[in-house]
Amino acid sequence: MRIHLEATTTNPLIPNVAEIVVGLIAFSLLYIVLRSRVVPMFEKAFAARTAAIEGGIAKAESAQREAQAALQAYNEQLSDARGEAQAIREEARVQGAAILDDLRGKAQEEAARITAAAHASIEAERQLAISSLRHEVGTLATELASKIVGEALEDQVRQSGIVDRFLSDLEQSKK
Repeated sequence: MRIHLEATTTNPLIPNVAEIVVGLIAFSLLYIVLRSRVVPMFEKAFAARTAAIEGGIAKAESAQREAQAALQAYNEQLSDARGEAQAIREEARVQGAAILDDLRGKAQEEAARITAAAHASIEAERQLAISSLRHEVGTLATELASKIVGEALEDQVRQSGIVDRFLSDLEQSKK
């Protein structure tokens, strides 16, 4: 199957005269409608916008002057407030130092009281431990001595004397 392409005699790059005429008529109608209807609306909007901008500029200038006056008043108040703040800080520093000195004194008193109570508690526990240890060691020593000597050491006064002598000898040997 063979396809033949026929050569056309018209040049596709050159437009048809009828298309050019129709395009010019449509463009002319569109231009007339835009010029008579749309352009006046744009001109009105531009005029209104220009008036609004000029009024806004005048308002902005007056607001700028008011803001400048308010800024100056604010800066004056700020400098006064800084002076007051400095005085308050200095007073607070002095009061803080006094409070710290007071708290240090109270803390030292409390520490001394706690230390004294701890020493008393330790001494009481030490005495209790020594007493308990003497009793335990005495009982054990008496039982051991009874077994070694072979006689009963039942007498409480004699037993206490033997235990005390034994413990004092033990303390002497440590020193």
